Amino acid sequence: MAGGLALLSSASASSSASGLESVRCRLQGTTRPPAFSQDGDFVIGGVFSIHNYMYTLEHSYTSMPEPLQCTGSLDSRELRFSRAMVFAVEEINNSSDLLPGVTLGYQVHDSCTSVPMAMNVAFQLANGLDPMFDTGEQCSGSATVTAIVGESGSTPTISMLRIIGPFGIPQVSHFSTCACLSDKKQYPTFFRTIPSDQFQAAALAHLIRHFGWTWIGAVRSDSDYGNNGMAAFLQAAQEEGICVEYSEAFSRTNPPSRVQRVADVIRSSTARVVVAFTSVVEMRILLEEMERLPSPPRQWIGSESWVTDRDMLRFGLCAGAIGFGIQRSVIPGFRDFLLDLSPQKVSNSPLLTEFWEGAFGCRLGIGTTTGVGVEEKVCDGSEDIQQLQTPFTDTSQLRVTNMVYKAVYAIAHAIHSIVCEERENSTVNCDKNLNVKPTKVLERLRRVNFSRNGYQVSFDANGDPVATYELVNWQRRESGNIEFVTVGLYDGSLPPDQRLHIEREITWVKNSTQVPVSVCSESCPPGTRKAVQKGRPVCCYDCIQCSEGEISNNTDSSDCLICPEEYWPNAERDRCILKPVEFLSFHEVLGIILTACSVGGACLAIATAAVFYRHRTSAIVRANNSELSFLLLFSLTLCFLCSLTFIGRPSEWSCMLRHTAFGITFVLCISCVLGKTIVVLMAFRATLPGSNVMKWFGPPQQRLTVVSFTFVQALICTLWLVLSPPFPIKNLTTYKEKIILECDVGSAIGFWAVLVYIGLLALLCFVLAFLARKLPDNFNEAKFITFSMLIFCAVWITFIPAYVSSPGKFTVAVEIFAIITSSFGLFFLLFVPKCFIILFRPEKNTKKHLMEKTSNEIGY
Repeated sequence: MAGGLALLSSASASSSASGLESVRCRLQGTTRPPAFSQDGDFVIGGVFSIHNYMYTLEHSYTSMPEPLQCTGSLDSRELRFSRAMVFAVEEINNSSDLLPGVTLGYQVHDSCTSVPMAMNVAFQLANGLDPMFDTGEQCSGSATVTAIVGESGSTPTISMLRIIGPFGIPQVSHFSTCACLSDKKQYPTFFRTIPSDQFQAAALAHLIRHFGWTWIGAVRSDSDYGNNGMAAFLQAAQEEGICVEYSEAFSRTNPPSRVQRVADVIRSSTARVVVAFTSVVEMRILLEEMERLPSPPRQWIGSESWVTDRDMLRFGLCAGAIGFGIQRSVIPGFRDFLLDLSPQKVSNSPLLTEFWEGAFGCRLGIGTTTGVGVEEKVCDGSEDIQQLQTPFTDTSQLRVTNMVYKAVYAIAHAIHSIVCEERENSTVNCDKNLNVKPTKVLERLRRVNFSRNGYQVSFDANGDPVATYELVNWQRRESGNIEFVTVGLYDGSLPPDQRLHIEREITWVKNSTQVPVSVCSESCPPGTRKAVQKGRPVCCYDCIQCSEGEISNNTDSSDCLICPEEYWPNAERDRCILKPVEFLSFHEVLGIILTACSVGGACLAIATAAVFYRHRTSAIVRANNSELSFLLLFSLTLCFLCSLTFIGRPSEWSCMLRHTAFGITFVLCISCVLGKTIVVLMAFRATLPGSNVMKWFGPPQQRLTVVSFTFVQALICTLWLVLSPPFPIKNLTTYKEKIILECDVGSAIGFWAVLVYIGLLALLCFVLAFLARKLPDNFNEAKFITFSMLIFCAVWITFIPAYVSSPGKFTVAVEIFAIITSSFGLFFLLFVPKCFIILFRPEKNTKKHLMEKTSNEIGY
């Protein structure tokens, strides 16, 4: 390996006092002089990616390879970084507080943004520039530098650490952000003044989620920086619920077809937001390819490596880009230092000479002729660097530059803590002749904690600083130029909900102030839930309306919530509302009709009773057992009125009253009809010669029969009310969307016992009336009783299936209808014919007429 150690000769030399043999060693390969250097008591190394490429040759392996050389364009931004290191060292050497009396030296190298050159530089910084040296025992010379600042890229930094790490040489990077470098088991000598990509990845995911972007594209450099940074970002994005449509990697060494494929993926994608975790070089290559063909507008989210690079502002398609950058800072005196260049100073440095000639388009010294015969312009001394507008002279956005500055000061403070001590009179005494080993500097770097120009410098256990970023926005001004504008801050030390703070309005892609939308599927409104599309990421979904009884009151709900038992979703299904309570009310049409029928029936019964009472001495009233007739009219009145207890909001008292009143009044009614039927039978037998049966069924016995039958029903109802009475309930099962207020019968046995008892009495009455239908009663009342009982039984037999199958309040309506219908059946068949004769055929309401009719029916 170039720069390594090799044994030149092992011939015995004169023995030393200790008797050890002297060995002469030679460095393999050819040393490269540093770009900038200065001797000092303690030397700090610096490595920067000033050129973009390394000149490569095919090796024949038959001769010594040529020295490594840089090629490609010069990165004036990286040149500024290297000059910042020189400035910091000179500032420290002129300081009376830090390392007084001690001179720091430096060796600044160009790594050409390549791993081989970075490794060559690492060997050179460890071994020194002298190609040959002697050692008293073996080739084990100590490092020539106490610490190293750099490298700018993560991959070259990792390569350097593999070489210098075993020797304990600390390396403080200003721009290597790969999260992998925080692994102290692999890289125990690494520190950095720039936050790790682990923090930046989390910040980018937080930023994307903040603006509601759930469908994005991602591109990255195919390097340690890009691959590790993107891996950390994808993990953070997944935790934030962000989906990635594509993730493409490419390198600056890839063929153009590879870059073109990445550009085509971006153009054809549906994601409007693109996260680019790339280096400046790769991003420049990609954007040049994107500009080659028309591309749809994309909102670019950049990593700090390129989003604050002023040279990238020439790409207009990135106008509106946002990303996190290192905090902008001010380094007093640094601009004057950068501009303090004259042609004489520049000519002493090949690197500055290359920069000068490229910036002013002229050559220092004697002009030469180009291949086309045109003589190049010679710099005549009129060039004014004060008027030069390049990233090298631009100090308005000192971000990474300040990281270099802080890295140099961190190393200086570590050396200061080793070689200097404070005396009683507050003076500082430093021993510049003290042998400071890199391992000692490494130990002190872990404890560094100071403030410089208002910026705190310290390292955690992983060698990382506190993560603080500025949110940078590329805004197009009225002049057409794009500028960096700081629009917010991100502080990783704060709680998650307080880390991101937006301070100014952001200008988005196409110079819009409206936040662009980048989602795979539109948000699901309240009342719906997300259903992931099969085979696609979770961000691609369909909006499904919540099922019955469920709601979602948030946008993009994953699941619907079941409403409480007494609640039901509204029409939009975004909130639960109380279910409407339903019962047969006096105010609704059906309730009014049933109430009118009930009251009308009761009034007719009362009116009939009044007519009977007014003509109580007439033949018809006297011949039809007036006492049972009045009792029957009274019970019919109660039957009509008891149906009113079924209407209205059920309560504990109304539930108990409605069934018991119905049961008792109907038994009273049928008992009276049964008594009248028995009277008809007994009366016929009493007309036979020698029969005295009426004395056994006279008025006292008739009263006792009615009371006895009614008492049995009253006893059943009493037991029912005592043991398990009816009670009001909320029926939540019949209808899902409403509550039915109804009465639970309590004891089903009690309820059906009441109905069965009524049915048995009605059946008995029907049988007796049927047997007496051809008997010659005065007005053929047995026939009317038969028909009335037939109607009664038909109504209540029909009632049973209708009652069971009718839902909700219609169950109550069926029961009321059965009560009113059967009551009207008894009333019309038993009393209307008699009232008609009383009121409209008075000539038939005589005893003579009755006797003649009876005689004709008997056949006398």
